[in-house]
Amino acid sequence: MYPPELVKPMKEELTTVGFQELLSSADVEKALEQKGTTLVLVNSVCGCAAANARPGAKMSLANDKKPDHLVTVFAGVDREATDKARAQMMPFPPSSPSMALFKDGELVHMLERHHIEGRPAEMIADNLRQAYDEHCA
Repeated sequence: MYPPELVKPMKEELTTVGFQELLSSADVEKALEQKGTTLVLVNSVCGCAAANARPGAKMSLANDKKPDHLVTVFAGVDREATDKARAQMMPFPPSSPSMALFKDGELVHMLERHHIEGRPAEMIADNLRQAYDEHCA
């Protein structure tokens, strides 16, 4: 478990642009039951990958098509919510950070840590925009 003062700015980097923080498995279930598209970002302290994941996700929202819902769980902090979100991302193994796009509750696009780590935020954003163009209204 990380200290709240350490993760607060990393959480706020997403919540200030419209991501809803999910704290329980019930929150995750409710979020993924929504109609339309939902981007789930598994946030992380890891500087080598998360440092570009969050900006990449934010940059991806500058697109004509974008998800109807934006949600986030924090690995190593909100364990119950993170475990539930990861269970919905099967068959992909757990990784942090990661991002999953769901459409009407079905997983349609996945960015695992190895797709994020070592890549600039612009490349991450482009990957997500392509998914939005294909799956979002």
